[in-house]
Amino acid sequence: MEKVVAKSKKVYNKGKRSFLKGAAWIAAGGFIAKLIGAVYRIPLTNLVGGYGLGLYQMVYPVYCMLLTVSATGIPSSIAKLTAERVGKGETGLPVFKTAMRLFLLIGVIGTAFMCLLAPFLSAAQGSRAVLGGYFTLAPSVLLVSAISVFRGFFQGKNNMAPTALSEITEQAVKVGFGLLFAYLFRANVQRAIIFLLLAVSLSELTALFLMLFLFRRDTSPRISQKIEEKISAKTVLKLSIPVTFSSIILPLSALLDSVLVPRLLGAYSANAVTLFGLFSGGAVTIINLPVSICYGIAAASVPAVATAITRKGRGTGGKKTDSPRKRILYSLFVTIAVALPSAIGLYLFAEPAAKIIFRALSGEELRTLVGLIRAFSVSALTLSCVQTLSACLTAQGKPQYAALSMLIGVTVKTGLYVWWLQNPKISVFGVAHATNVCYLVAFLLNLVYNLIVSKEKRKE
Repeated sequence: MEKVVAKSKKVYNKGKRSFLKGAAWIAAGGFIAKLIGAVYRIPLTNLVGGYGLGLYQMVYPVYCMLLTVSATGIPSSIAKLTAERVGKGETGLPVFKTAMRLFLLIGVIGTAFMCLLAPFLSAAQGSRAVLGGYFTLAPSVLLVSAISVFRGFFQGKNNMAPTALSEITEQAVKVGFGLLFAYLFRANVQRAIIFLLLAVSLSELTALFLMLFLFRRDTSPRISQKIEEKISAKTVLKLSIPVTFSSIILPLSALLDSVLVPRLLGAYSANAVTLFGLFSGGAVTIINLPVSICYGIAAASVPAVATAITRKGRGTGGKKTDSPRKRILYSLFVTIAVALPSAIGLYLFAEPAAKIIFRALSGEELRTLVGLIRAFSVSALTLSCVQTLSACLTAQGKPQYAALSMLIGVTVKTGLYVWWLQNPKISVFGVAHATNVCYLVAFLLNLVYNLIVSKEKRKE
């Protein structure tokens, strides 16, 4: 009996080490990538200013929304399906092949859709200057679709290094080309923004070549060709669609914000676009630094929880020492341990962070940004927890619950800021406070859902 218990503890501790290693890889990659991106804002803001930053952020919500449909939900869903097969001693290549064909098609549709929407969206946003930016950014939707399938496949095998390396590559290439274009077209801000968005497409193309190289090195061509087993597209879509719906809610909300917020602020402010840029391109960028680190924990949670479910009761002591609920709570604990100090640090050091990253800002713009960072700092904790708990729900086959909780949160947020932004004294801070409420609601609902689902899994 003692040997069985000792073996169970050994397996559990090995699982924790594997989880932390995977989380550390993606956390490091995400942090380095976000740090490069944050530092990028220093010379970028100097070259294009607050107005250019506002134009840049007007295009991104649409891109993020389409990217979510074609790519964002892919890694976690593919990782779950792959981890389940690996947990049974099978290969994940059938999942990869089906997913790649499926999401390349969806990526092509997404790219075409972005090009078709471009004239209407730029007109709705009241700035035809961003029209060309939509066209130069559109190829990224297809490219990221393919990259995401590679990432999901590797993550399902608990290999997080390719995801980290591709994220760093994306940012490095984007920054290199972005600064070059911003400098070359510094006299024409509108043209500079168009080429800055082209730099994003070039960065994704480079990352795709890197993932293809890593995949070929990891997978023997002979083995790959011998795999005749097929996974239906229906199997992939059954999980991917609710994951995608859950992921699309925030970009869709950001798109709505890019239309509503400048118009609401414009009722009493001549700097509505600048204020929107300070929040979405300034405060959100800084808050996303710790959130990006915690994304590694969320990504590592999917194979960890999915494997715990698959191996439950298979002689490893899974029911007592390696249960899905223990994995979920452990993931949440690690997330809080990282995100809470980060949130406190952002609140206390908002001013030096803003001055370092957005050195070109001064006076009222700088004071507004510092205030937004402090007001929004709590979301570094709640959003990090939301993404981890959402990943755990996906691993348990219940991503629709994560979608529901985020939908409720976003609905509350939109109603609150539409109300608060009508007051000039609250101004753009109303968006920050409303978003805080959004993530808090989503976090509490996700926590409840995870506890309920894990209890049901334990009874199965």
